Amino acid sequence: MDLAILNLIIILVKIVVVLAAIFLTILILTLAERRVSGFIQDRLGPNRVGPFGLLQPIADALKFFLKEDIIPSHVEKPLYILAPMLILVPALMTFAVIPFGDEIYRYFGGHLVGIRFQVADLNVGVLYILAIASLGVYGIVIGGWASNNKYSLMGGLRSSSQMISYEIPLGLSIISVVMLSGSLRLQDIVQDQAHLWNFIRQPLAFIIFLVSAFAETNRLPFDLPEAEQELVGGYHTEYSSMKFASFMLSEYANMITSSALIVTLFLGGWQVPFGILDGLNLPIIWEQIIQILSFVIKTGFMLFVFIWVRWTLPRFRFDQLMNLGWKSLLPLALLNIILTGLGLAIFS
Repeated sequence: MDLAILNLIIILVKIVVVLAAIFLTILILTLAERRVSGFIQDRLGPNRVGPFGLLQPIADALKFFLKEDIIPSHVEKPLYILAPMLILVPALMTFAVIPFGDEIYRYFGGHLVGIRFQVADLNVGVLYILAIASLGVYGIVIGGWASNNKYSLMGGLRSSSQMISYEIPLGLSIISVVMLSGSLRLQDIVQDQAHLWNFIRQPLAFIIFLVSAFAETNRLPFDLPEAEQELVGGYHTEYSSMKFASFMLSEYANMITSSALIVTLFLGGWQVPFGILDGLNLPIIWEQIIQILSFVIKTGFMLFVFIWVRWTLPRFRFDQLMNLGWKSLLPLALLNIILTGLGLAIFS
């Protein structure tokens, strides 16, 4: 078999596996969110559809598929239809460069092929994520504007101002991590944490990135673009059926990507903690499985944190949200870069 065709097949298989894993995780999250919120609020949550309510995500998906797709007569129809796709596609594309395992080599068809446990291994993976993730706001703004509804438009405008305010400290917090690893390639950043994770070396950057990630994903306490008590439903007020589901799916997909990115940049990525694998001399396939499990468990924990915070903290006022971004996180991110540079200059 030709090597180019073989590499293409491997890439296609990885795309299918990653997309399937994301959508399966989204289904699980719809149940987990309601279960965790029920536990926090001292109630049961879903417990009727299937044993322990485990089939509730399937029932929800069927409901979205079978609901009538209503397009109001007053909307800008082409943009109204395009907006859900514009927000969902970037949310799925961002995960492409996140590594969830170390590279291994295998012989296929007489060729030694390196298999990377990520869809695309880019030398500028960090820049790719920042570029693609910021595109999602266009779907929200266009959806709000095309709805010809003042509440939807207000939600879209809130989202754009929120994205600008928190994209800057989020990007600045990554700079200090890049300074330590000396690379924009995410696989290099993970390997640089083999002995000490970045959340220990960069605690301030970790906190800034975590808070900014909540704002970027429009999750409570930063869900001002939706804010049901103020804006009815926000930017998706006029949407129904699968178009509304696309907005919900994109929120969960962004949660998954943000959690995986936090794990990659600050929690060692696929690295197994405490050097457990060192000296065990396990077969390479078992090492890969354990590394992938390590990545999945860490990402699952961060997803739990997203849900936990949503049902624990109240929503900010909009002026509080802006003040936190511009007057607190931005100066702290700049200070952290200066301190990191001084530390590298003194101790390296």
